[in-house]
Amino acid sequence: MGFTLFLIIFYILLSLSLYKIFQKAGVDPKKALIPGVNFVEWAKLIGRKSWWAALLLLPIVNFFIFAGMCVDLVRSFGKYGFGDSFLAVVVAPLKFFLVGNNANDKYLGPTLEAEGAYNLKIREAQESGEKYKLKKLLDNNPYKKSSAREWAEAIIFAVFAAAFIRMFLIEAYKIPTSSMEGSLKVGDFLFVSKAHYGIRMPQTVFMVPLLHNRLPFINKESYFSSPSFDYFRLPAMESIDKNEPIVFNYPEGGKVIVTASRNWSYNQLKRTGELPPNFRMDKVTERPVDKKDHYIKRCIATPGDSMQIINRQVYINGQPVKNPTNLQYLYRIKGGGGINMKKLDEMGVSVKEHPNASSGFFFLNEQQVEKIKAWGGDVTVEVVPPATPRSPNHVFPHDPANFPGWTVDDFGPIYVPKAGATVDISPKNIALYKAIIGEYEGNTLEVKGGNVIINGNPATTYTFKQDYYWAMGDNRHNSEDSRIWGFVPHDHIVGKPLFIWFSTKNGSIANGINWDRLFTSAYKM
Repeated sequence: MGFTLFLIIFYILLSLSLYKIFQKAGVDPKKALIPGVNFVEWAKLIGRKSWWAALLLLPIVNFFIFAGMCVDLVRSFGKYGFGDSFLAVVVAPLKFFLVGNNANDKYLGPTLEAEGAYNLKIREAQESGEKYKLKKLLDNNPYKKSSAREWAEAIIFAVFAAAFIRMFLIEAYKIPTSSMEGSLKVGDFLFVSKAHYGIRMPQTVFMVPLLHNRLPFINKESYFSSPSFDYFRLPAMESIDKNEPIVFNYPEGGKVIVTASRNWSYNQLKRTGELPPNFRMDKVTERPVDKKDHYIKRCIATPGDSMQIINRQVYINGQPVKNPTNLQYLYRIKGGGGINMKKLDEMGVSVKEHPNASSGFFFLNEQQVEKIKAWGGDVTVEVVPPATPRSPNHVFPHDPANFPGWTVDDFGPIYVPKAGATVDISPKNIALYKAIIGEYEGNTLEVKGGNVIINGNPATTYTFKQDYYWAMGDNRHNSEDSRIWGFVPHDHIVGKPLFIWFSTKNGSIANGINWDRLFTSAYKM
């Protein structure tokens, strides 16, 4: 179901449930069916000014305003219990329908005004020293909440507020791998804005708050895949710029094999022939878009760009791009009477990142390379070409017959699709757009008899429905990115990294804290 359709159905049910409520309160019930007027009358019924209803038009704020109005409306009918308030917030149309059709539930007047008047009596009794009257007022106070309820409501509100902020505004992330090493280190904790590129409304309805996709300890998914909403995104504050890090859902993460060390893409292991013998499909976990794992990479190319890599240098639309300051490649250090690990560690080199570090293999940026060369003597530092992958299908678009010689260092040229753009397609280039047409944009696709068949019809062109991006890690020889799995769809974009709020050395607090990285920008070049 689409999110817009859900809101329309919810609004219709809410308006119908207010009909009897208004009638009981002495308000023309037809006003419950008039958009805008119903919320104004609702505000009056609970003791708010008419303009209070206008706050429902403010994004994000309106969720909290609506919840408060729901609670105050049932309290205006004498429903002060915790269960009444809970149902009013979670399923307002149902609760209002029950109150409206229960002959015993009477409208008692605006609850906010009544509560204010009652609290005034309590203060007057306190000030006048009338102990008996004060005790009677306190004992009979219908608005008084037990300590247990106060704590329960505080906890629920805190969880709701935290989950709400995490879902719509800002979420904290931890850098788990070294794919962005140099710019973003393992152990960096980031705040990521979900509003800059447009707030993406939740697609998964039922989930455990504050968890992304996995329950700890029991190793199960933390959500139900259905029911779900269709993709919907609010207007963006800014567009995605080239060379800035972005957080997105792993495009190939729709089918994953979950292990203790990491999650593996089923599609990737299948095409490279790396699935274990006698593999069972019940070991595959299927995830909706918003529950795919989060990745962070640098946006190299935006919709409509032509991208190519020649001898490790990226070219966009035929022009070499400015490389990130801390761009890294795999190098081998030789000579110098052995590897001085302490000296390398002081330079900021991750001395344990490569399994053959003891043989001189390290991921280094240009500044580190120059410093090592300055050691003098017989020290040499040479870039290591990427190893031949175990499968010829390792590099995107996984079709070496039609795209021969593509590696992570020499790649393309490739067009980055833009919404509304049309490209020619044939069996020779369909590998570039196979995932886009079949998975990301929901068509059936097959190649048969030398023809490309889309939704049962032969096709020689295709028009893209959404924008796509090309993302790469700054640690170019140690990053699974678009060079491996292809384009990042716009509906997979999560948000923009803001700043590093905490950072541990090598990903462990036991190794210490990177004090110089705290509260530094997360999107510097």
